[in-house]
Amino acid sequence: MQQAVAHLRDARISPRKVKIVLDLIRNKDVALARAILKNTPKAASELLLKLLNSAVANADNNHHMDVSKLYVSECFVCEGKTLKRIRPRAQGRAFQILKRTSHVTLVLKERD
Repeated sequence: MQQAVAHLRDARISPRKVKIVLDLIRNKDVALARAILKNTPKAASELLLKLLNSAVANADNNHHMDVSKLYVSECFVCEGKTLKRIRPRAQGRAFQILKRTSHVTLVLKERD
């Protein structure tokens, strides 16, 4: 069975925030997943909508799959690089700020 894959690397959003939205679209048809992402008020939904559209384009152009039969078979997020920043504090101290990044993978397959 063919599958179309799209990756998003080093997205400047925490994996924990992305995972919440990915759980909403897992195993859903592409049209329903698009509707969910357009109406979900989370920061990750805009990034995931672009990623979903990219995966659909990959399926159509590269693998010649039927777009109307596609569904999100796998979607997961992994932790990327962590950018380390310093926040000045009282009495000359410095606290560390961790700016986390994400690697998102989205896999589409055709329903039988």
